[in-house]
Amino acid sequence: MKREYDVTGMTCSSCAIHVEKSVRKIPGLEDVRVNLLTNTLTIDGEGPSIGDDAVIKAVEDAGYGASTKIDDRSQAGSPSKHDVRLHVAKELQSMKKRLFVSFAFSIPLVYIAMGHMLGWPLPGFFHGDANTMNFAFTQFLLTIPVFMVNGRYFRSGFKTLLKRAPTMDSLIALGSSAALVYGIFAIFMIGMGLGTGRNDIVQRYAMDLYFESAAMILSLVLLGKYLELKAKGRTSDAVAKLIDLSPKTARVLTAQGEQEIPVEQVTVGAQVVVRPGGRFPVDGTVVSGSSAVDESALTGESLPVEKGPGDQVLSASINTTGRLVYRADRVGEDTTLAQIIKLVEDASASKAPIAKLADRISGVFVPIVIAIAIVATLVWLFMGMPLERALAFGIAVLVISCPCALGLATPTAIMVGTGKGAEHGILIRSAEALETAQGIDTVVLDKTGTITEGKPRVTDVITAEGVDEQVLLAVAGALEAASEHPLSLAVLEFVRGKHITIGEIDNFSAIPGKGLSGQLGSTSVLGGNGTLMTEKEIDISYLKEQGINLSLEGKTPLYFAENGALLGIIAVADVIKASSTAAITSLHDLGLEVVMLTGDNEQTAQAIAKTVGIERVFASVLPDGKESVVRQLQEEGKRVAMVGDGINDAPALVRADVGMAIGAGTDIAIEAADIILMRSDLQEVPTSIALSKATLRNIKQNLFWALFYNTLGIPLAAGIFYPIFGWTLSPMFAAAAMSLSSIFVVTNALRLKRFKVDGTSHTIDNQTQDIHIQTQERDKGDNHMKKKIMIEGMTCMHCVGRVDKALNAIEGVKATVDLQSNSAEVEITGGVSDEKLGNAVTEAGYEVLEIREGA
Repeated sequence: MKREYDVTGMTCSSCAIHVEKSVRKIPGLEDVRVNLLTNTLTIDGEGPSIGDDAVIKAVEDAGYGASTKIDDRSQAGSPSKHDVRLHVAKELQSMKKRLFVSFAFSIPLVYIAMGHMLGWPLPGFFHGDANTMNFAFTQFLLTIPVFMVNGRYFRSGFKTLLKRAPTMDSLIALGSSAALVYGIFAIFMIGMGLGTGRNDIVQRYAMDLYFESAAMILSLVLLGKYLELKAKGRTSDAVAKLIDLSPKTARVLTAQGEQEIPVEQVTVGAQVVVRPGGRFPVDGTVVSGSSAVDESALTGESLPVEKGPGDQVLSASINTTGRLVYRADRVGEDTTLAQIIKLVEDASASKAPIAKLADRISGVFVPIVIAIAIVATLVWLFMGMPLERALAFGIAVLVISCPCALGLATPTAIMVGTGKGAEHGILIRSAEALETAQGIDTVVLDKTGTITEGKPRVTDVITAEGVDEQVLLAVAGALEAASEHPLSLAVLEFVRGKHITIGEIDNFSAIPGKGLSGQLGSTSVLGGNGTLMTEKEIDISYLKEQGINLSLEGKTPLYFAENGALLGIIAVADVIKASSTAAITSLHDLGLEVVMLTGDNEQTAQAIAKTVGIERVFASVLPDGKESVVRQLQEEGKRVAMVGDGINDAPALVRADVGMAIGAGTDIAIEAADIILMRSDLQEVPTSIALSKATLRNIKQNLFWALFYNTLGIPLAAGIFYPIFGWTLSPMFAAAAMSLSSIFVVTNALRLKRFKVDGTSHTIDNQTQDIHIQTQERDKGDNHMKKKIMIEGMTCMHCVGRVDKALNAIEGVKATVDLQSNSAEVEITGGVSDEKLGNAVTEAGYEVLEIREGA
């Protein structure tokens, strides 16, 4: 039996590991999963020992808090994540206050402690032997608030240490405590020296105050934890945004007519009404009406699908053109959207958290250091050394082992590595992603919007014998201008690009799932698929082979006829991005297997795969199938990177060892991913893997430097060389070694700034730039001007059609409107002002945010 618990106090993957280890000790458990994303624990098993009290106690024994999970679902099957976001926001607010306090006291503390050595100006009452107590006690007072606001590290660190499972918190607690205790000891020695007139003791221990080390350890670690929590908070929003896709209300048909009710009250069998531009609240079957439905959010299919009576519709998809009435078949937790939400949650919970290298080292390093410190103290006491000297040896061992550099080792490399990645449009969200990406052997690519542009364009124009291309395009443009279908917009954009005059269609009719018909002047015109042509008894036999070949290439052939005679074919397809083939070649060169998966049919998928050089393809993949494909590959022993851009990619992105989201994709895909490719260029995939290898190598080097000086100095600090050579290591030099290791760590991390991407990317970028420049020069020669209009308010293809029609109605303007980027690219051949462009958009019912020069 599965049960869930809320866990408090977890701040890193190491915390999750220790909670899981502690709970696994309960007999009878079959499965234990800790989800750091949602701060939850899920157990599966039965037995008399598996009670709530036993589970909660096991979590508390690990040093954290737990309580039974309250099911506060706002909609059946749609878990409310608002509490998670509220928890993260509350914790961030608390951390901000602690950060402010920590640095508000640490900065003046460091200034006072280092002022004498660096020649900084200090008040007179800190100078001279007589004022040494002022100097020492002021530092102690400044240290107290820092320790108070960071008490959780001591509670967690010492608790896990007592349970023989030390974490980074244990190192923090031990290192800072050792520095504090020694500082307090030094204050007592200063007091004794002042009381007895022993200025040599006063001067010696005035230099042995390490309160600034204790405070800065805590402050820097807290800063790192704050940055980690911010990243975790952004990840928590992924599921919440999925839930937000589903409408909160639904319009249902009742005896009193249409009524708007909360979506959770929709029952199976209810008649639901969705108007143009609206989202479907639940899954069901169309009863009446016809429309084109945009399912790209769920299926990844770039083209809207024609729906009529008997067809299935999915929750969260968008109705673009006509009014539909459908019967609710699956509601609540059974809807497609709810299943995707569940997959995201389960995948994130099942992904094994990767233990931080520093935590793995601390598991061995800390016990050894403690043992050496204790043994050193006892040995010197046994040999008759005074307690003060014996303790000094033990404390020196702990001070030189202080984890300041160990705490910096990973974050500094991550900071520089992620910054370098950002220069190349690669956003890496966690150290786990960097650690995992370097071991990837299989890259899974979503097709739509990743390999392809995600937007239909005209690819081929084939005229019938004796037909002029201008005639074909004029008929096609006139028919498609009267339609708002995405394929129509692609054809219309192409025709306008040829500067062909578009006539007005009379008696226009859209035939659902087949095509368009109408009257152009005195002639009857027709456009659509082969089925429509056959029904209208139009002979397409002599172009049928070309149509079949176009279909085999993954294109959609549209036939056009005039007065019963075939004019030709215009093919439309979601075209491959310019950089996709080269990027896939680069991945193959790295020795990686490349897999494509898509919701498209097998024929289209194989055509695209053959063009770009991919051998393994998964086609006709349903929304929940992409996650299954990734899991299947992982079960084959592969380490998988998933690259996608759609909402339906989110479960697969989370399930994969590394999820990479194309930056132009949906917010949800981006939130679910570990790495975001902001330039929407597949060339960044091999670049990100190379950067991962370089950064992880740097982290390992940093960990070495973080421990090298400390480990090298431990024998000296313990007094091994004292009987032979008289060598000792005072806490002052121990702290110096610790500081030196920190300098090495930071300096080594900065070497990552010299990381350079593979030259192939630059070659492709330069080729693209050359083409762009040539286009600009040609445009300039033709006296053309390009502008980009950023528009707010467009929500569906119906909106796109309105804006497209309004802009293209202006003389001298050729516009292309894109819903994904909420923008319109316009080409102006005359003196059209920005005000005129803006007024056209405003009159269409939308708001202009900005008009930029250049497309």
